[in-house]
Amino acid sequence: MTFKKQIQQGIPSELPEIKLYDSNLNHAPKRKEILSKAEKELAIRNALRYFEEKYHSVLAKEFAEELNKYGRIYMYRFRPDYKMYARPISEYPGKCEQAKAIMHMIQNNLDYAVAQHPHELITYGGNGAVFQNWAQYLLCMQYLSEMTEEQTLVMYSGHPMGLFPSHKNAPRVVVTNGMMIPNYSKPDDWEKYNALGVTQYGQMTAGSYMYIGPQGIVHGTTITVLNAGRKISKNGEGLEGKLFVTSGLGGMSGAQPKAGNIAGCITVCAEVNPKITEIRLSQGWIDEKITDLDELVERVKKAKATKEVVSIAYLGNIVEVWEKFDEVDLYIDLGSDQTSLHNPWAGGYYPVELSFDYANELMANKPKLFKEKVQESLRRQAAAINKHTAKGTYFFDYGNAFLLEASRAGATVHKNDNGVFCTARESKLGGEAFAYPSYVQDIMGPMCFDYGFGPFRWVCTSANPSDLEKTDAIACEVLEEIRKNSPKEIQQQMADNIQWIKGAQENKLVVGSQARILYADAEGRMKIAEAFNNAIKTGEISEAIVLGRDHHDVSGTDSPYRETSNIYDGSQFTADMAIQNVIGDSFRGATWVSIHNGGGVGWGEVVNGGFGMVLDGSKEAEKRLKSMLFWDVNNGISRRNWARNKGATFAIKRAMEVEPNLKVTLPNVVDDTVINNLF
Repeated sequence: MTFKKQIQQGIPSELPEIKLYDSNLNHAPKRKEILSKAEKELAIRNALRYFEEKYHSVLAKEFAEELNKYGRIYMYRFRPDYKMYARPISEYPGKCEQAKAIMHMIQNNLDYAVAQHPHELITYGGNGAVFQNWAQYLLCMQYLSEMTEEQTLVMYSGHPMGLFPSHKNAPRVVVTNGMMIPNYSKPDDWEKYNALGVTQYGQMTAGSYMYIGPQGIVHGTTITVLNAGRKISKNGEGLEGKLFVTSGLGGMSGAQPKAGNIAGCITVCAEVNPKITEIRLSQGWIDEKITDLDELVERVKKAKATKEVVSIAYLGNIVEVWEKFDEVDLYIDLGSDQTSLHNPWAGGYYPVELSFDYANELMANKPKLFKEKVQESLRRQAAAINKHTAKGTYFFDYGNAFLLEASRAGATVHKNDNGVFCTARESKLGGEAFAYPSYVQDIMGPMCFDYGFGPFRWVCTSANPSDLEKTDAIACEVLEEIRKNSPKEIQQQMADNIQWIKGAQENKLVVGSQARILYADAEGRMKIAEAFNNAIKTGEISEAIVLGRDHHDVSGTDSPYRETSNIYDGSQFTADMAIQNVIGDSFRGATWVSIHNGGGVGWGEVVNGGFGMVLDGSKEAEKRLKSMLFWDVNNGISRRNWARNKGATFAIKRAMEVEPNLKVTLPNVVDDTVINNLF
C-alpha cells in the first residue's frame, strides 16, 4: 500500500501485526500506578471505542498488558510502517493545501530525529504529547486527508472529535489539550486522566504541531545567554573564556550547548540519559562528552585558559557538577538549569546518586520514595548553587519550575530580611519570592516581550533546503531595512536578530523540517510574512510556508513563573490573555489554533495558546497575515502596558501611531508618595 493510501485508510480494517518493542529508541519511562481496578477497566473501554467489536477481545488483553507494563495505552500495534518525517507537501493526500501542511507539521513532531519518545507520541519535556495513542494519529491524518475548505477538524486532547461544517476563512483545525476543570488540575490528576485516555499534556508546541526541534528554543536561549553575559560584563567584554553551567539535553533543553557556542562561551551541560546524550552528540549540538568529573574539571580549566568556545556534555548528575566545581574552586560565571521540573515525579528530574535505570524503576514502583529522593537532590543542588553565587556566579531560573519545586522541597532558594538564604517558610516575603530571578524577569520580559519581540518561526513545506536559504535571505533583508528607522529602544534587539539570521545556515540548526526561528516584533513578523507570500506568488519559493511561534511569546502564554513573571500588578495569576489570544487569532485568519493547560512549567501552572498559518501566495493569505499577526503580538503588549511595564507602554503607543483603528487603554502611574503610609 502506498504512503497516500495508508494515510487515507485511517485505522486499518484488519488488525496489523504486533510491533516489536524497539529497545534502541528512547522510550518514555513507565508511569506510576494510579488507577483502581474499575478505572483500569474504564481505560480499556475507552481505548476500544476506536475499534470494531470483533477485535475487542484480542485488543482488550493487549491494551491491559500495555497499561500494566507502561502505565498508559499507546496502541503500539497500530504504529505505521512508513518512516516518520515531514515530507514535501505534494506527497500528502488531500483536498486542501492547508490540511496537507498540517500533516507535514504533525509528522515532523513525531520524526525520530525530533521527538523525545517517538513511539509514545511524545515530542519533548517528558510528557508533551501530539496524541495519546496511535489510533488517534491514524484517525486525525485520515480526517485531514478528507478535509475541504468548508470544514474544521476539532481535536480534544489528541482525540479527533470529527470534521464539522465551517467556511473557508475559519481555522482548519481547533486544538485543545488538557483543559481540565480547575479543581482537577493537579499533577496526579494528569496522571489519572491521561491513563484513562481522556486528556493529555500538549506541552507548548508538541500538541499544537509547531515544534521544530531544539532550534525552536536555541535563538531565545542564545539571546538569554548573551544578555546574561552583558549583565555581568564590567567593561563591555563578551563571553570569551566565561563558563556557563546548566543541565538537560532533552527536547528543548538540548538547545543550551548550541546557544552557548553561538554566544561564545564555555558550556557544561549535565545529562543523565545516555541515549539522548548520544543523539545530541551525533547531531552536533554538543562538541564533546565526558563521563569523569576530574576529567571534566581539567577540560574546563584548559578551555578557560585558552578562551576556547566549546560545549561539553557531562554524562551524569548536575548536582555532582555544582558540588565538584565548588570543591575545586572552579569559578562559574553563569548558571541555570533546564531539566523538566514541570514534570518532577515522572522523568523530568533525576535524583543524584541514583543510576538512570534504578531511578526509572523507583519512579514507577515506589513513587513516594522517588519523590523523597528528588526533593533531597533539589535541596543539595540549591545548597551548592548558593555557594557559587556567594562567589559571584549569576544564576537565573530558566522557567522550568526549578526554583518552584526546589522551594516546595524545602530548599534554601529564598532570602530573609537580612539577605541570608532560607526556606520559603522562613522567608517573610512568602513562597513566590525567590532569591534568584527568572530569566523572563531579568532578561526576556523587559528586553523582548514588553517590546513585542518573540519567537516567530516558519517552515518550508517543500522540505527543500534551498527554499529555507531563500527565506533566510528575505528575512535578513527585511530586518535590515526596518532597522534603518527603528527607535534606539529596540536597536539592540534588531542587531541581535540580524546577526542571528546571518549565521543561521553555518550554525546548522535544522533538525527535522526545513524550519527557522527568529525573534521579531509585530512589524517584523508582518513584513517578513508578506515578503514570503510574495516570493511564493512569484515562484521564487516553490511551496507553501507555515508560520507559527513558540507559545513562549509576548501574548500566547499566561505563566506566573515564566512568561508573565515580569508583570507585577497581580494579574500574573490570571489567564485572560492566552484565551483572548486564541479566540482573536481564530477569527483573524489562523489556519489552526490551540489552547493548552500546562506547558513548560507544569500542569495546572500555566495556560498557553498557539497558532499555525499557511501562506500560499494568495491575496487572501496576505490579508490574513496582516490582521492576525498584528493582533497576536499587540494583545500581549497591551496587557503588559496595563501592568505598567514601561517598555510595553512605549511599544503600544508606537503601534497606535501606525494603526489608526487601534485604541488601547493606557495606565496612569501613581507616585509612591501617594500610596506610602496609607495602611
